[in-house]
Amino acid sequence: MIEDGAAVRRRRHCDACGKRFSSFERAELRLPLVVKKDGTRVAFNVEKVRQGMQKSLEKRPVSADDLEKSLYSVLRSVQESGENEISAEIIGDYVMEQLRNLDGVAYVRFSSVYKEFKDVDEFLTAVRAAIGSQK
Repeated sequence: MIEDGAAVRRRRHCDACGKRFSSFERAELRLPLVVKKDGTRVAFNVEKVRQGMQKSLEKRPVSADDLEKSLYSVLRSVQESGENEISAEIIGDYVMEQLRNLDGVAYVRFSSVYKEFKDVDEFLTAVRAAIGSQK
């Protein structure tokens, strides 16, 4: 089992060339529509979530495997919501939770853009939250 049970790896044998190879079987994910701040609905885009997380983690000591595990956790949370529609805000909260666990700096970077801080106090609150999660 791969990805916490989301995929099954199978070893296969090619009758034509005699070589062995692996195949992965994954359940087809049915992801909800995303309701944006302006009320529009768009298809869930895992690449957009990945890019946002990667941007926040840029030049940080976090492995690609850790990023993928966190991204998978976000996807699992979205899917487990069981909803046909989910707000972009909730997805952002899932991402912030994962980034807080991965790297405090990435968490502050993401939250400063995502939460659109209006002043330094809001920024400091995010920094304190990141520091608190690192203890």
